[in-house]
Amino acid sequence: TLKNYKLSFRTNNYSGGVIDGGVADIEKKKKSRVLGAIYKISKKDEKKLDIYEDFPSLYIKKYFKIYGKKVMFYYMPKKTKHVLPSKRYLNIIIRGYKDCGYKDTYIVVSKKKRVKVR
Repeated sequence: TLKNYKLSFRTNNYSGGVIDGGVADIEKKKKSRVLGAIYKISKKDEKKLDIYEDFPSLYIKKYFKIYGKKVMFYYMPKKTKHVLPSKRYLNIIIRGYKDCGYKDTYIVVSKKKRVKVR
């Protein structure tokens, strides 16, 4: 859990992205939290992930330590407009939550919409 951050969805057209709807980002917000997972990846896989995540055009990396290990996550430094994600994109995120065992939790999509992970 990343404390004092919240999940948000933003346009990805800053980098010329092709995904319809908003893409995931995190932004600072006191008393909020973002659920996540930690994976051990090779430098080679990190380079592939950088390409997939459009680093450094759309996302950049931020680091912190947990249990003495360096942990990285991606976030958007240029906060574009909030946009609802496509149903397909949101289902991918829901699938990730389920794979990590985060059932019976909510994903806040917008001020007026939240989705329960079952």
